[in-house]
Amino acid sequence: MTNPSEIPALSDLNTSTAPLDTLRSWLLDLLCQLAYQEGDFVLSSGQQSSYYINCKQVTLHPAGSVAIARLILPLLPLETEAVAGLTLGADPMVSSLSVVSVYENRPIPALIIRKEAKGHGTKAYIEGPELPPGAKVVVLEDVVTTGQSALKAVQRLTDAGYSVDKVIALVDRHQGGAELYQNAGLNFESLYGINELQTRYQTLNLGH
Repeated sequence: MTNPSEIPALSDLNTSTAPLDTLRSWLLDLLCQLAYQEGDFVLSSGQQSSYYINCKQVTLHPAGSVAIARLILPLLPLETEAVAGLTLGADPMVSSLSVVSVYENRPIPALIIRKEAKGHGTKAYIEGPELPPGAKVVVLEDVVTTGQSALKAVQRLTDAGYSVDKVIALVDRHQGGAELYQNAGLNFESLYGINELQTRYQTLNLGH
């Protein structure tokens, strides 16, 4: 994994003002350099994998988080009233998007969905501003494999009376998540597919 200070692109690009097509290419390289690893791994789904994508190396990166938010914001339907995601992977994504949305004159609140209900106080599953019934919420996810994590977030939001019809991911591993969402009646988009990520990784010769 490359040290962030060793990535030349960081000194060459202002992620808060760069054109989106330039930003997308830059973010792909950052994912390849910081998040993508090859080896023997067990995923949260229990599946074995020859590679692993630790997106938190990018979603918690100062410039990376801004890039992600700026690229996802245009994908949100105009009627979107909040973004939400299951903790922990989606936490930095919904937070950075909410902040960046203010600078784009389109303020969008963020919600964080707990995996288990809080054991004290309100014992809530959802943290964040309380929205009106039927509010339209888009679910964000860092990496989609089987799709179960984001689907759990969708269910929690629906149970709370909100309307969810879209999931947006940073990376889609193409291992069933998109099909799961389609069967659930959800629209799905990802910034990158695993094939694009792996092709760029090989082009950059980062495995050697």
